[in-house]
Amino acid sequence: MAEPPRGVYAAMLTPFNANLDPDLGAFVNHGRWLLANGCDGLAPLGTTGEGNSLSLKQRMRMIEAAITKLPIDRCIFGAGSCALADAVQLAREATRAGAAGVLMLPPFYYKNPSEDGLYDFFAAAIERVGIPRLRLYLYHFPQLSAVPITAALIRRLRQTFGDTIAGLKDSGGDWNYSAALLKEFPGFAVFSGSEQYLLNNLRAGGVGTIAASVNVTAPLAAPVYRHWQTPDADRLQAALTAVRVLFQDYPLISGLKEIMALITGNPAWRAMLPPNKPLGPAESAALKAKLAELPAMQPVIAAARAA
Repeated sequence: MAEPPRGVYAAMLTPFNANLDPDLGAFVNHGRWLLANGCDGLAPLGTTGEGNSLSLKQRMRMIEAAITKLPIDRCIFGAGSCALADAVQLAREATRAGAAGVLMLPPFYYKNPSEDGLYDFFAAAIERVGIPRLRLYLYHFPQLSAVPITAALIRRLRQTFGDTIAGLKDSGGDWNYSAALLKEFPGFAVFSGSEQYLLNNLRAGGVGTIAASVNVTAPLAAPVYRHWQTPDADRLQAALTAVRVLFQDYPLISGLKEIMALITGNPAWRAMLPPNKPLGPAESAALKAKLAELPAMQPVIAAARAA
């Protein structure tokens, strides 16, 4: 196995064409831009990538595009699905291709599942993938899934499957949850789901961030990871946090796609799958005005436009 994933991973946006199919060329180009501008890796097909709004066939096509045109060993693919068979097929395809890992939501349609039921889902997925090099990252996002990943579940899965349960992405928004996991499970690869917690995560023994706004803040997030043990770390984190907090005042995917349209000059970036919708004119203008007030973002926007 290569070195385990760590650092700054972009929870990649998915660009769409006029038919609302993934634009594979734009997807690959965006991934290359992210890697060239500070990202250690990519995390396609998650929440930010509208993964659960895509069909299995569409997601498989995106994995195939990444296999041939992106460094697959720097990718953690979202494999979340309420359908066990779909989760298995996505995880198997990515793992066979050499992906660094797969990120898996709990099955989220039936609410208040028992710990036994959740254990059975993840256990069945691992066993059916059937590839020893599988590295599974649990996806804790209770605001959307309504199904939290508990410490008791993690403990039980790790006791059975060991290093196959490689880590977790914490998108719960409560830093205390990550801190408690890092204390209870030393060496467990916890990624913060928001880059505003990147520095806290690293100082507590975490491995980095898999975050949405890294799609546009990669050049700001990378220095935090590279210099987290230096006197500059708090200043670098403050600049990064200011951008993330700004985006949280808007629907996150819509806001990020609006800024991608701005910095690339490509209005097709505004396309997204229902029920998500692009920002309206007033929201768009307000977001751009606020972003223009953040000095740290100006060289990022200029560099992206020049690319």
